[in-house]
Amino acid sequence: MTELTLDVARKILDAALATAIEKKLKPLVITILDARGAVKLTAAQDGTSLMRAEIAHGKAYGALALGMGSRALFQRAQEQAYFIGAVNALAQGRLVPVPGGVLVLDGTTLLGAVGVSGDTSDNDEICAIAGIEAAGLKANPG
Repeated sequence: MTELTLDVARKILDAALATAIEKKLKPLVITILDARGAVKLTAAQDGTSLMRAEIAHGKAYGALALGMGSRALFQRAQEQAYFIGAVNALAQGRLVPVPGGVLVLDGTTLLGAVGVSGDTSDNDEICAIAGIEAAGLKANPG
């Protein structure tokens, strides 16, 4: 596979939502970006809070922008706060460096990223990984 298709994005979304329902998580927003950073799909469960779509996008965008899952960005923010702060300023505040932004790979080919927001960051990440793996792809949470 050389690009993230809408059909594959839908599979990721459906499996991520199924995981959230199975685990009885708080309402989620899931955003899927292709390798260029363009939105392939965004969906919000009923009852999500106001900024969840922006946060989900920021998790996925940050992962793509720095080429590492947002868990690694979170770690880097703790170790090098000035660096992440500077990069976030360059990105006009669009980076959200907490877990829940997961790179989507087909082998070693980067296809895009999934960002999830609404529950704890760890649970958000679990849903993103479940969706990616259900589509037969490799997840890199960082």
